[in-house]
Order: sequence, then structure tokens, then C-alpha cells
Amino acid sequence: QWQLVESGGGLVQPGGSLRLSCTASGFFANIYAIGWFRQAPGKEREGVSFISTSGESTKFADSVKGRFAMSKDSAKNTVYLQMNSLKPEDTAVYYCAAKDDNQPTLRADNYKYWGRGTQVTISS
Repeated sequence: QWQLVESGGGLVQPGGSLRLSCTASGFFANIYAIGWFRQAPGKEREGVSFISTSGESTKFADSVKGRFAMSKDSAKNTVYLQMNSLKPEDTAVYYCAAKDDNQPTLRADNYKYWGRGTQVTISS
């Protein structure tokens, strides 16, 4: 039974940082590309970032470029989203998702497996 589990969300003040983790079980993260998505109340799900199976290729939405970074630890079957200089508009539920090709897309309908999400709230 495959599973993607997000963790690391929480409440942070503007300008702060958080690191989200996405851990895969039941299948190996190193054969799937991983994407991070977010959905704020009343808004559509937004693609945030992508990392290829090798970890050598990444892609970020313009709204987070320069502030967010992705990395992966294949030994731990875990992908990380480092979020810096956080803004109130980054508040959302963050989801990780997996797909079995390495096209650097942030389209949600290209991803096959999804986690249940972790809440990120940026507020003073």
C-alpha cells in the first residue's frame, strides 16, 4: 500500500522559515518525481515546486522562486521543501504528490499519488 505523508507544517511569523517533509512508503521516492502543491481557502490548488527523480532538476512557481528550495534524501525516501522569507499569502494546506515521469510540470492533473496535506499558516 503506497502512501505519501507530509509533515513540518505549523504557524510561523512573516519572514520566518519552515521545512516541509514528504515521506513515501510502499514505493520508492527515487523512481518518482515529486511535486509540492498548496491550496488556500476559497482558492484553486496551486503548483509550487517540482523535483526530478534524480534530484538534479527543479522547477518553482514564480510566486515562490528565490524563497523556496527542494531537496531529496533517497535513503530516507523523503523530499523536502525549504520555505524561507514566508509571507501571509503563503498560508495554505501544502500537499506533496508523485508522478512516474520527469516532465517538470506543476499541473496537478499530471500527478498520480497524493498525500493528505499539512497546514502552513503565516501570521503575526
